[in-house]
Amino acid sequence: MPYVEGQTIHDADAHIMEAPDFLDHHLEPAYRDKVNVRKWYGGPTNLLRDSMESLRTRHDDPNWRAENARQIMLRKNYDALGSWRREDRSEALDHMGFASQLVFTTWFLGLMDLEMRDDVGLTLAVARAVNRAMVEFCSVDRRLLATCYVPMADFGGAEAVARDAIKLGAKGMLIPSRCPRGHSPSHIGFDPLWALAQDAGLPILFHVGGGGQLLSPDYFKNGLAPVPDFHGGDGNFRSVDYMAIPNPPMQTLAVLIFDRVLDRFPRLKFGVIEQGASWLPGWMRMLDSAHEAFFKNEERLQKMSMKPSEFVRRQVRVTPYPAEDTGWIIANSGEEICMFSSDYPHVEGGRNPLKRFGASMANAGETAKRRFYRDNFVDLMGAGLAPELR
Repeated sequence: MPYVEGQTIHDADAHIMEAPDFLDHHLEPAYRDKVNVRKWYGGPTNLLRDSMESLRTRHDDPNWRAENARQIMLRKNYDALGSWRREDRSEALDHMGFASQLVFTTWFLGLMDLEMRDDVGLTLAVARAVNRAMVEFCSVDRRLLATCYVPMADFGGAEAVARDAIKLGAKGMLIPSRCPRGHSPSHIGFDPLWALAQDAGLPILFHVGGGGQLLSPDYFKNGLAPVPDFHGGDGNFRSVDYMAIPNPPMQTLAVLIFDRVLDRFPRLKFGVIEQGASWLPGWMRMLDSAHEAFFKNEERLQKMSMKPSEFVRRQVRVTPYPAEDTGWIIANSGEEICMFSSDYPHVEGGRNPLKRFGASMANAGETAKRRFYRDNFVDLMGAGLAPELR
């Protein structure tokens, strides 16, 4: 019996737990000596505690595999079925029952920090390697929708990487949530990127981890013992980190709206993934307040064809966390925006997201529920989602 039965649910946030050799056959030879990809493994949380040999042995054990269906939402990270071995991911999807999964990297979100350095060539090479690896992993099942990383450090480079990613088979374009160095994400030099994505019918995506260092480390120097995070360490995802997560996408989307990127590219969709949604209603009101307050002084605001919040409803889609009051968020922002996500196979997604989302949406209407679990995702993905999967 699959986890989802009797309804069509799309998962707007799922991940690969990359094996240490994930990029080995994809990184161009000229850059291999410059990138120590294995430094992204372990880190402060040391998720890859076992050797790959022992991990393979466990996943190949008939007794272990006999529990795959029952444990599908309980095993996490590298213990989860299909998290690191692509040949197992179709079985995992069958047990979960999702109509599709939008798939993100785990470890290589940190590679976005390369954008803040001076070697643009290295940044673009790593992006191309990650994108090849992502598409290869997802190629085993059309329900797996690969996201490809587009660096924003260089105008021409962004367009070139996006064009290559579309040819590879990308289903969404992942860009950093934070401002690039030296120019705004709304700079007109990115118009070819927006045009490419709009013409291809693919969304632009933000994801947690793409906002850089969110807080000064001094916030954690409180004279007390370190606070454990979701993974048992003390440096990844804690309550204080959580509070800062939406700041980069809020600011980045604001400049994209005020500088009329969404106005000039009306079919271009944006997804804010794993960055919460409780901020959404107040942010939408603040956008409209800024529009009203500065309307007389700013020609760009006078040229907008709609209020900022109306662009959000038309073109922005957001995934709440299971711990948030999704029903309240929808009631105060609109039914067109929020989407379901499992965060499979990460611990943060919890063991029963359907139950938690369902409880918070108990008083929502059927239309709101259908949009949350299906329609808003279909709208976000556009041509990236095959018609037979919708």
